[in-house]
Amino acid sequence: MSTNTETPKALRGVGNYIDDRFHLAKTGEKNLRKVFPNHWSYMLGEIAMYSFIILLITGVWLTLWFKPSMAEIVYDGSYERMNGVAMSEAYASTLHIDFDVRGGFLIRQIHHWAALIFVAALVVHSLRVFFTGAFRKPREINWLIGVAIFALAMVEGLFGYSLPDDLPSGMGVRILQGVILALPLVGTYLSMFLFGGEFPGDDIINRMYMLHILLLPGILLALIAAHILILWHQKHTQYPGLGKTNRKVVGTPMFPAFAVKAGGFFFFTFAVITLLSGFVQINPIHLFGPFTPTSITSGLQPDWYMGFMEGSLRIFPNWFDFQIAGYAVPIAVLVPGLVIPGLIFGAMALWPFVEQWITGDRRHHNVGDRPRNAPVRTGLGVVGVVFYGVLWLAGANDVLAETFHIPLYWTTHFFRVAVIVGPVLGFIITKRICLGLQRRDREVLEHGLESGTIQQLPSGEFIEVHRDPSEETVSVLESKLEKEKILAGLRSVTVDQHGVESPEARSIMGRLRARLAHWYTKDNVSFADIEPHGGHRLEHEPHEEEVEHPEAGEPARSR
Repeated sequence: MSTNTETPKALRGVGNYIDDRFHLAKTGEKNLRKVFPNHWSYMLGEIAMYSFIILLITGVWLTLWFKPSMAEIVYDGSYERMNGVAMSEAYASTLHIDFDVRGGFLIRQIHHWAALIFVAALVVHSLRVFFTGAFRKPREINWLIGVAIFALAMVEGLFGYSLPDDLPSGMGVRILQGVILALPLVGTYLSMFLFGGEFPGDDIINRMYMLHILLLPGILLALIAAHILILWHQKHTQYPGLGKTNRKVVGTPMFPAFAVKAGGFFFFTFAVITLLSGFVQINPIHLFGPFTPTSITSGLQPDWYMGFMEGSLRIFPNWFDFQIAGYAVPIAVLVPGLVIPGLIFGAMALWPFVEQWITGDRRHHNVGDRPRNAPVRTGLGVVGVVFYGVLWLAGANDVLAETFHIPLYWTTHFFRVAVIVGPVLGFIITKRICLGLQRRDREVLEHGLESGTIQQLPSGEFIEVHRDPSEETVSVLESKLEKEKILAGLRSVTVDQHGVESPEARSIMGRLRARLAHWYTKDNVSFADIEPHGGHRLEHEPHEEEVEHPEAGEPARSR
């Protein structure tokens, strides 16, 4: 049997032809050896990417049958319940996909579930990046790209949800028009332009369709590609651990291990989305009927990622509405519809630069923080989660009132209070938990781990023997020392070697920065004055020179 493994001449010729012109051999070899950290949380971004790929594939398939037209027709298709009902061509073509195109309903369900999971993966991935400080230098630009992807994904989902022109989607478009009308001076003009006249007009589906299948996917694809290329160039962040530094990545090489794992995970993601689509029905438009401006129903909410805006519109009071020169300024619509989303995404985009300014930390970070070691940042992240969560629940206040048999206005008043009190409590509780975990880490680092073994000393005292933590545990706990260098770096900037404040530190902004830095770090538990227990003997274990050597047949005793 021949053992010749030489590359065929034809393939060698093609490879040499390409490499002579693009010099890809060395680049390809280097990239195939690139190392990726091993941790399940790093797969969250991949779930988002794979869901987006599934969205592109199923979206192209759906465009073959969907008709983005608001022209009115009388339905005479195979769904008998709707026969003879006047509806738009958009709604009729969606019914045609569901009931007449082989596999059409499954593909549309896959498309919708992939959209929901895409945004969900973006949310959880963003939380992972935020809580671990992976947005810090040199990754601020990639964080901004991620925030833009998140915002555009929500708008893209809103437009896609609105295309079938069924009753729930039409109600969502009506809310969108109300937010546009709330814009002072230009609101009415924008509404007439987008809708092609008075609501619902004749053009909104056509224009949303073009944005949904061309412009927004193109921008998202470009941003996702840029996000991945920057990640590839800057390397992946990693969690603290043995051998992991800002210059050294510990993990799996790109080829073959990581490539096989990533490929398998894509099919796993596709399988989960397909199973959900086959067994869990979502957005059954055939049950809702076509949208008409005179129809409305209760118990319906938009897709989950738009629930926070629905909730803010429901609970925001109208006490602040006013008029300027005869023009109404509906604050109760303008603030929850535009200002609150702007504050959420604006805060996300600005935080890396705000934290860098407060702490004075401008070092490169390839190793992430443990959330407990940045209690203020972690607390602020929980503030955002609680704020979003309360608004999301408020978007279903009618369902909650009906389910639990409580007055609707009670839920409204409760959420008005909870949206203010909840984030404050979330910050306080989260920070206390983080500081408690820091104290526990200090105890482990200084005294070791509790072994559960009780030992009696010669004095009669009972003590618990502590065992040495592993080198990996010691390395993870000692990563806290890196955070403490921030204070020293900040002081060196504001105070010279003689203890005199710099002119910048004496300015208004300098004073503000010093106060914020003090607030940001004042409660942290210091690890600087302790010696790690790792590598030492068990605490309270007698040393060799303290043990009496017994005579033959007598047991050894500790002094």
